[in-house]
Amino acid sequence: MSIIEIIEGNSPLVLGLPHTGTEVPPDCLAGLNDTGRALADTDWHIDRLYAGLMPDATTVRTTIHRYVIDANRDPSGESLYPGQNTTTLCPLTDFDSAPIYLPGHTPQPTEVARRTDAYHAPYHAALSAQLERIKSKHGFALLYDCHSIRSEIPFLFEGTLPDFNIGTHSGASCDPELEQITTRICTAADGYSSTVNGRFKGGWTTRHYGQPTHAIHAIQMELAQSTYMHECPPWAYDETRASTLRSTLKTLLETLSDWRPQ
Repeated sequence: MSIIEIIEGNSPLVLGLPHTGTEVPPDCLAGLNDTGRALADTDWHIDRLYAGLMPDATTVRTTIHRYVIDANRDPSGESLYPGQNTTTLCPLTDFDSAPIYLPGHTPQPTEVARRTDAYHAPYHAALSAQLERIKSKHGFALLYDCHSIRSEIPFLFEGTLPDFNIGTHSGASCDPELEQITTRICTAADGYSSTVNGRFKGGWTTRHYGQPTHAIHAIQMELAQSTYMHECPPWAYDETRASTLRSTLKTLLETLSDWRPQ
């Protein structure tokens, strides 16, 4: 099984895709219950949504599903949102707090460590290598971490999520101008709502790699899935909604790619 997909580009932009994979190795699949096997918390169609918007951008994607190991969680297991409901490095529940494993089959610490080494580490080794390649080429790199989530999940947040959820670790993961550019374009997009560092401030990827003083900038974009798809099984892509959204995303990625540090 090839678990990492890389497309090398030459622009300063690197797109991270940690949650679009739907592969579950047989040994992991055997322990999942019907809820787990439904893979409901996939970032459905995000790779398709962004495909072709920035032909010269680098992309790094894992094919492994987040229920096996969450590539956007701290490998130490430390919570990114202390005191708030969330899922863990090796999730035991879905986003609605429903168990995803059969009784007696939840992964124990040794299995979590094995999955971290087998699936989490290779993704980040690939992502780190691409960021360093781009940084050596341009003197800096910009990581844009691509995500999506259902717009209503009471276990994780109240009410309806804004359409564009921009995360910069409260401004720490990128140059302030990059946050301003992203916010301006998303706010100006007709018919969409947006927020910055709201419920989603950026996952481990954004926080770990986003080090402006070391010339690597990172932004997480968490899209409400209602903006481009149907939020119920079979999770169908909506061409009309997606086409409208892709226009804004293309403008955003092109503007970010043209940015240069002062």
